[in-house]
Amino acid sequence: MMLQSCGIPTLISKKADTHLPEQFTSTAQQATSAQDTTNAADVNWKDFFDDPNLASLIDTGVVNNKEVNILLQRISVAQNEIQARKGEYLPFVNFGAGAEIEKAAQYTRNGAVEENLEIKEGKKFPKYLGNYQFGLYSSWELDVWKKLRNATKVATLEYMASIEGKNFLVTNLVSEIAHAYYELIALDNQLENLDQNIQLQQNGLDIVKELQKYARSNALAVKRYEAEVKKNQSKRYVLKQQIVEAENRINFLLGRTPQPIQRASIGFMELKPKLMQAGIPSQLLANRPDIRKAELELKAASLNIDVAKANFYPSFAIKAGVGFQAFNPKYLLSTPESLALSLAGDVMAPLVNRNAIIAQYKNANAGQIQAAYDYEQTIINAYAEVATQLSNIDNLDQNFQLKTKQVDALTQSIDVANQLFKSARADYLEVLLTQRDALEAKMELIETKQKQIVAIVDLYKALGGGWK
Repeated sequence: MMLQSCGIPTLISKKADTHLPEQFTSTAQQATSAQDTTNAADVNWKDFFDDPNLASLIDTGVVNNKEVNILLQRISVAQNEIQARKGEYLPFVNFGAGAEIEKAAQYTRNGAVEENLEIKEGKKFPKYLGNYQFGLYSSWELDVWKKLRNATKVATLEYMASIEGKNFLVTNLVSEIAHAYYELIALDNQLENLDQNIQLQQNGLDIVKELQKYARSNALAVKRYEAEVKKNQSKRYVLKQQIVEAENRINFLLGRTPQPIQRASIGFMELKPKLMQAGIPSQLLANRPDIRKAELELKAASLNIDVAKANFYPSFAIKAGVGFQAFNPKYLLSTPESLALSLAGDVMAPLVNRNAIIAQYKNANAGQIQAAYDYEQTIINAYAEVATQLSNIDNLDQNFQLKTKQVDALTQSIDVANQLFKSARADYLEVLLTQRDALEAKMELIETKQKQIVAIVDLYKALGGGWK
């Protein structure tokens, strides 16, 4: 044993750095105390989303999503692996039975013995010798170095990691469904806005045609207005296709074939982003499923080193059997003559050519270091995601306020431009450009509102919400 210990390579494992700043750095968080641990991630997703249509879609998706159900089967496989590993360090007891007939060659040792041997009742030894047996056979590897028990713990940790992986998938699924839902509502509002603009330009086209009759306008103005109306009418079909694609994407996430999506598009622009509490960065370690998954995988990788190290030590096994054995079935149950017992102990230790064991040990150590880096990277990524979304929410709020003022100004300028055009104090191009600018500004305002709502969803996901 001392020789075995001396032959184990010396390797250095890595301890993961889990240090995080005391608080998030963001304009929205500057007024929040570093000790405020109120965290939006603790809110159940059913309470987080106020829209009943969206909540119903998410509920369906969590149950029916194919990727989630595939992962549930992988979790079941991981759970079965625990049972398999646990059985390895318990005694094995099997029932066995067998029957065979053999004839030894006469000019062999066994043949010569049988030729001159008589059995009970003066009968000669049978020409064809049978062998009938049945009984219980047991084997047990003594887990002296805890190799098998550590392997069971590894399987348990991997099972728990697979559950956290499922939770992380649910978090992403909830976020993706919310993304697609708000995109769909935004597209509805853009289509409505485009229809209003088309109607406005159609009215302008009618006015230009009337003015042409009185020589106050010309054919060029009519054609330019007609072209603008046709351009925006063609945009309707682009938006309609985007709506279909968004609906189908939601249906795919819900694990069902394409069908209409129930939604509440009215009042979208009046939606107020939720006030989010980000808590403190250290809460990410407990709330984020991907961080907890990486932590469990790191623990499993550390235990795998102990499992691989135990291969250098001797293994001990006990084998035993009890049953009946006879050359003729009529003697099979005769006791104690046909009673058979066996008991053996094995000790095996690697001595020469241990390259495979050494390589396995080094791989386990490398896997532990890799898992430590993965854990650190997951933590850094989680913190960066939260910090990014906090900043994004601040900037989108300022952006939305300014764009609202821009749209208000352009909306008022349309009326002014129309009045000036009617009184021949403005060119038709000024009216067209004003209407085009107003349309684009309103489209951008709707997109900004969508980004605002989505940023709240992304912050909720980044904090670790959505799986509870």
